[in-house]
Amino acid sequence: MVIQVGSPRAALFATCLTDTLYPETAKAVVRLLERLGCTVDFPLEQTCCGQLHFNTGYADEARSLAHRYAEVFDGYDYVVAPSGSCAGMVREVHPGLCGSSLPVERTYELSEFLVDVLAVTDVGAYFPHRVTYHPTCHSLRMLGVGDKPLRLLRQVRGLDLVELPQAEQCCGFGGTFALKNAETSTAMLADKMRCVQDTGAQVVTAGDNSCLMHIGGGLSRLRTGVRGIHLAEILASTEEQPWVATP
Repeated sequence: MVIQVGSPRAALFATCLTDTLYPETAKAVVRLLERLGCTVDFPLEQTCCGQLHFNTGYADEARSLAHRYAEVFDGYDYVVAPSGSCAGMVREVHPGLCGSSLPVERTYELSEFLVDVLAVTDVGAYFPHRVTYHPTCHSLRMLGVGDKPLRLLRQVRGLDLVELPQAEQCCGFGGTFALKNAETSTAMLADKMRCVQDTGAQVVTAGDNSCLMHIGGGLSRLRTGVRGIHLAEILASTEEQPWVATP
């Protein structure tokens, strides 16, 4: 369904990782959506989607969080999350946990919301840097966002978008996978970082801060000068509010 820009009332589901460690991403989502005419709320009662609990075997705890999500976000036209991982958990797993279809069917990952709901690809962004894009596993395989993030990035003025070799390969984070299988995770990260460096990009972007934390942390430890920045922050950037990529 395509609706008129300016009509939707959207709630921001910041996700716990973004809210705790990357609040600038959440702020960028609000700036971006308001610039496009949306009314954006941030329900303070929101907590976790329960993905960590569910993937670790704590189904009852995940079920409680799924019920809470349904209560907190009920009544909004749309719920927008800057995370394919968490949006995928809500859409694909919550119905099996609590049997509720609302607001599950109104929950969107950011690029999906922009392209599929608002029907825009040019969001008026300006980001004069060389950028490569990493498609995160959940956004790619669970949500099927396809090339929507790339379509958005191609319309950003000043941005030099370079293709990431072996882009669809996992970065090795996988939540608790990185803790329980550290050696395998580190090897996968090394492959991903090598591909990022081969592009000559100043910035690697993605739709999930979890993957960016993993990739960006590795690149930082190697002192590569390549920065990880969420897609929302690039799309929210303008000439009036520039984001400067510095080592």
